Amino acid sequence: MTPEGLTYDERGLIPAVVQEAETGEVLMVAWMDRAAVSRTLETGLTHFWSRSRQAPWRKGETSGHSQHVQGVYADCDADALLVQVHQDGVACHTGSRSCFYTALQGPGPAGNMLDRIERIVADRKSSPPAGSYVAGLLAKGEAAVCRKIGEEAVEVVTAALGGEGDRRVVEEVADLWFHTMVLLGERSIPLRDVFEELARRHTARPASGG
Repeated sequence: MTPEGLTYDERGLIPAVVQEAETGEVLMVAWMDRAAVSRTLETGLTHFWSRSRQAPWRKGETSGHSQHVQGVYADCDADALLVQVHQDGVACHTGSRSCFYTALQGPGPAGNMLDRIERIVADRKSSPPAGSYVAGLLAKGEAAVCRKIGEEAVEVVTAALGGEGDRRVVEEVADLWFHTMVLLGERSIPLRDVFEELARRHTARPASGG
């Protein structure tokens, strides 16, 4: 299908849902006109139409947070697009990884929680406030963070094999994940690198694999 084969609204626009290709996380929704669709397909970077400015724009042209396109898909009526991308930095102008972080019902997407924790760890590392647990742990150095991860890993196993119940296992896994993210932050490794490694392994796995 070509951009001309899509169904645009009376303003000549089509909504585009932008999704992180590696994780499936929905990052943002924006609008495209025919030219933006064509530019996105031609350049491999997302281009949109700004309804407020009445002007074309490319994601990341000022922020540097570009979106590298992996695939573009039309829905069954050809009146909406799904754009799968590899996001540089954050997608939302508020500084969040995704624009969808305000919950109307439920606790909010898990991916957004990981994003929030990643940003908190980075903030505590760059501007350590007095009394912060994370800042205090980071100040002790990488070895201290690793020892804490080891302790939490043992507690996960103890909870699972010691008959402490599912809730306790959940709590201990949360502790383990949290402290692992502190280690990533201490080494300035973005969480996205872990997602990409998981995706690489999934892609490399034989079709008959589990």
